[in-house]
Amino acid sequence: MWFDTGAPTDSFYEVRAECSDVPKTRFKIKAGKTLSGRRWKAAFSPEGHLDMTRMLSRIQRGGIHPTIRGEVWEFLLGCYDPKSTYEERDQIRQRRREQYAKWKELCCQMFPVIGSGRYITAPVITEDGQPIHDPLVLLEANPQLGLAHPQDNGNAEHSELSTSNSSETNKPNNHPPMDKKEIQWKLTLHQIGSLSFLKVSGDGLAGARMDLKKSCLDVVRTDRTLVFYEKQENLSKLWDILAVYAWIDTDVGYCQGMSDLCSPMIMLLEDEADAFWCFEHLMRRLRGNFRCTDSSVGVETQLSNLGLVIQVIDPKLHQHLETLGGGDYLFAFRMLMVMFRREFSFGDSLYLWEMMWALEYDPDFFSMYEETDSNVETAEGSKGKPKSISQYGKFERENMKNKIKSGEAPLPISVFLVASVLKEKSSKLLTEARGLDDVVKILNDITGNLDAKKACAGAMKLHRKYLKKQCLQVKKA
Repeated sequence: MWFDTGAPTDSFYEVRAECSDVPKTRFKIKAGKTLSGRRWKAAFSPEGHLDMTRMLSRIQRGGIHPTIRGEVWEFLLGCYDPKSTYEERDQIRQRRREQYAKWKELCCQMFPVIGSGRYITAPVITEDGQPIHDPLVLLEANPQLGLAHPQDNGNAEHSELSTSNSSETNKPNNHPPMDKKEIQWKLTLHQIGSLSFLKVSGDGLAGARMDLKKSCLDVVRTDRTLVFYEKQENLSKLWDILAVYAWIDTDVGYCQGMSDLCSPMIMLLEDEADAFWCFEHLMRRLRGNFRCTDSSVGVETQLSNLGLVIQVIDPKLHQHLETLGGGDYLFAFRMLMVMFRREFSFGDSLYLWEMMWALEYDPDFFSMYEETDSNVETAEGSKGKPKSISQYGKFERENMKNKIKSGEAPLPISVFLVASVLKEKSSKLLTEARGLDDVVKILNDITGNLDAKKACAGAMKLHRKYLKKQCLQVKKA
């Protein structure tokens, strides 16, 4: 359905009536600017080849209509090659759905709550793999039996609950001991299901590592202002996808903030497997931010890059932040980790994401992602054919030109988005920030007050300025 010029999009992402303090969405559907369903369908040839160049321009100008957002995102994130046919995409989609079903079935065999329409919020095993017979775990795994009191050890209901728990949430005693991978995976399941807020403690990067990996109650909290997540089935679908992803990505597993990235996929794509693969492709770009070791946290690289950008475009601000003890830029941790989900309304954050992806678009995404999977063949239309620079997003085109001159790897647009926010607040930060608490307070005040399109325009402006200065430094060298 197409609306009049300037129609708001809040009706597509209905907010619960009691949540009156949620920022209003600024993004409006504008005829002639927003990518409509009619224009999207017209961009395909009879065989299914997509003219992505025209679509990128449209998305950068006016975003995507909510009714086709999920389908368009699959192309922006590299799930499908724009040069593939309808038949080739159907084959890939079916293959992926079957693969997800296999992974989910395996996870269900290890922990039957997965796929049951429920989720858990309390630990189910100890660190050495022993089952935890906690009443909350028993109730969450078997809600039909009711809650039994721990002191009622002789109660028949409690006995039934305990028996059911050992068959549903833990492996029977005659099964072989769990290996290290399974133990580590089961230790994260309650973290996915519980409530938390992505934040950084006062212990610097060490605190950031702890905050990412600690018990974090995520699914119950994620986007709970939305009517969509009032339904148990939608919460459990989000939990299932994150649990399966944690199983297959052993290097990263599950970290705080992933639910914020996955949640929109659940809402935009009806099929759970399709939503999983859309999230999985997004994580291929972002998983480096979540990879933690004993000595580093993945997003540290992006924070360091942010510092370099600010040092080039606003050296006075950079010096001031260093003086305040913020030279590690940890105050920007959340913006980079969950891609501004907290700074924008739900609808505006989706608008921001699709503009970012359109600006960064690379027509080789599909082939780059799929070449590691020997079971998936690259679409014929993408084999060996040189790409015109017009097929790339505007941000990526500028990076390509600069890479030829400098030879350095490009920085992601998210770094320049954060830089544009800091640049906009530069005067306030310089005059009012007397400590890191002041910096955090000033940045918290931007929540709900940012314009996604202006933020992207500001990021592009700073990107050009940064590249120009970078080229001058190369020439001097």
